[in-house]
Amino acid sequence: MEVKKSPKADLESGKTMSLLMGLVIALAVVFVGFEWGTRDVLIVTASDGVADIIAEEEIEITRPENTPPPPPPPPAPAAVEVLNIVEDDVEVASVEIVSSEDNQAEAQAQTYVAPTIVEDEEESAQQIFTVVEDMPQFPGGDQELLKFISRSIKYPVIAQENGIQGRVVVSFVVNRDGTVVDAEVVRGVDPALDKEALRVVNTMPKWKPGMQRGKPVRVKYTVPIMFRLQ
Repeated sequence: MEVKKSPKADLESGKTMSLLMGLVIALAVVFVGFEWGTRDVLIVTASDGVADIIAEEEIEITRPENTPPPPPPPPAPAAVEVLNIVEDDVEVASVEIVSSEDNQAEAQAQTYVAPTIVEDEEESAQQIFTVVEDMPQFPGGDQELLKFISRSIKYPVIAQENGIQGRVVVSFVVNRDGTVVDAEVVRGVDPALDKEALRVVNTMPKWKPGMQRGKPVRVKYTVPIMFRLQ
């Protein structure tokens, strides 16, 4: 059996009308809100005088880049020299100047004298020459020097066993009194041969010293000593 509702208890019939009325009221509230928040906007335009002032303030201020230097200060006044003028009443004794140019006889008699050169004897005594006017000489000459070397050499045994031979060059200094000093090996062959060559040179007798300008001087001399196996 179908259940039927009375028209007074039916709520669905007034639902559409209530929805439309609510929508109309909401639109009216929104419209009133927009109208209430509107404000008048006042637009102010600058007068001609104010515009001119603004335009003047916007003009860029320029300055010259190269500023001329300030003028130099005026020169200080020169010191004025005060001259004391004295009376020319004082008598000055005349002095006669006599030179050798006035006297021709005295000028011709004068002769030029070269200045004497004073040599330091101590400095010249310590100086060592390599070449002088008269070179040092072994007593009896070079032949006697070779004989002395050949008689004095004692061939080292270790050099003989190893078959070592060659020429040792020795340099030394001949002093002003002819003594032989500062012997050293310039070019060696073997330590044993070099030592023997120095021993022979240090046993040399006095030489005839070298001469320079008529005075004995120290001279450096070089002698080769040959070591040869028979």
